[in-house]
Amino acid sequence: MPVPLAPYPTPPAPYTPSANGAQSHLVCSGCRNLLVFPVGATSVCCAVCNAVTAVPPPGTEMAQLVCVGCHTLLMYIRGATSVQCSCCHTVNLALEANQIAHVNCGNCRMLLQYQYGARSVKCAVCNFVTSVGGTASTTEQKFST
Repeated sequence: MPVPLAPYPTPPAPYTPSANGAQSHLVCSGCRNLLVFPVGATSVCCAVCNAVTAVPPPGTEMAQLVCVGCHTLLMYIRGATSVQCSCCHTVNLALEANQIAHVNCGNCRMLLQYQYGARSVKCAVCNFVTSVGGTASTTEQKFST
């Protein structure tokens, strides 16, 4: 007499968020992959490297910058003054887009724009490098093109 075969188990239904199941995203603190998670979570475990990344409180505005050490995209809470890269541990100066200054070129007097924290700025017109670390009118050297 033949033995009846058990039916194959039905695969689980794919996750589909409901109308109120909003999702958000952040960058993994371990491997830098993009993590997608349901709104309201306090931390997210990465499926790739198993690192647990804390989720910023709701309503927190995030900003991004590229690390000057390894060129990795970093996410940070808007308003922070510095961000340490989790890959190369470089401390990056976090400047807002409106934190810029102006100085006149020490050679041709063209008005130049630069980010706060810069020590010098090179003129795109005459290639003169104007020091901005001390006094704005101090100049250093002229580069040839």
